[in-house]
Amino acid sequence: MHGSKTMVRSLLEGLLAGSSADAKADLAVFPPFPYLSLTESILSGSHIAWGGQTVNPNAKGAHTGETSGSMLVDMGCRYVLVGHSERRSIYAESDEDVALRFKAALAAGLEPVLCVGETLEEREQDQTETVVARQLDAVIDAVGIDVFSRAVIAYEPVWAIGTGLTATPQQAQSVHAFIRDKLSALNVIIGNQIRILYGGSVKGSNAAELFAQSDIDGGLVGGASLTVEDFLAIYGAVA
Repeated sequence: MHGSKTMVRSLLEGLLAGSSADAKADLAVFPPFPYLSLTESILSGSHIAWGGQTVNPNAKGAHTGETSGSMLVDMGCRYVLVGHSERRSIYAESDEDVALRFKAALAAGLEPVLCVGETLEEREQDQTETVVARQLDAVIDAVGIDVFSRAVIAYEPVWAIGTGLTATPQQAQSVHAFIRDKLSALNVIIGNQIRILYGGSVKGSNAAELFAQSDIDGGLVGGASLTVEDFLAIYGAVA
């Protein structure tokens, strides 16, 4: 929940100028809802995609303050975040809630970016894989494995978000490999092809080493996405 029209315009124009359709990395942004129209006007026809930060499970109805999948599509969105750690922790979205939002995103024609990850307490109790598996299973049980051909997964170690802490490349790779192996056991094609992003204090200084890991396919960038220079430093690590 950051930004203004001036800030959003400056950021997006800076990203357009500093990135390329010919680069190896794909680029997408997830602005707050009030700035989706502005985002569409600036990025339409460009190589940068955009999406919403969450979606309501219902297609329409009496849900004041909420945003449906069809509304996001109407604003040109290709993606939507589902189950972001802040949605789970601050707004009490359960695994079952996240599964419903994932299903609603697919029904609207969006590509959900499913966020999973453990807290510091859960990691210290050696529950990382148990927690991540539970979060994945809630969605798989609701919609099946095959639909993940139209989805992205983002591993967010909650303990490394906004704290300045970052999982080591080896720690991150271990969880990414676990996720890929879990999906591959159900559908080897999807397991091999799905993009699994890392989201935990990614910076220009650590991006290249993180993205060099065999099962880390990119980043879900939070704080460093608020300035052009920081965001492009991460993009430049792989582009």
